[in-house]
Amino acid sequence: MPTPKKKTSRAKRGMRRSHDAISAPAMAVDKKSGELVRPHRAHKGTDGAFYYKGKQISASKS
Repeated sequence: MPTPKKKTSRAKRGMRRSHDAISAPAMAVDKKSGELVRPHRAHKGTDGAFYYKGKQISASKS
């Protein structure tokens, strides 16, 4: 198996790893309940119905 001829410097290693950091997921505030939700995803409200962009998209199952 081939081996590198030179040691990779800290600067080169750091530049390669500069995009590996984990970022926090984006969050938005729901208009109706005020809770944090993921944007561009439907979420279940306290009444059991699903909401998207503050509008009800399905009825509750009760």
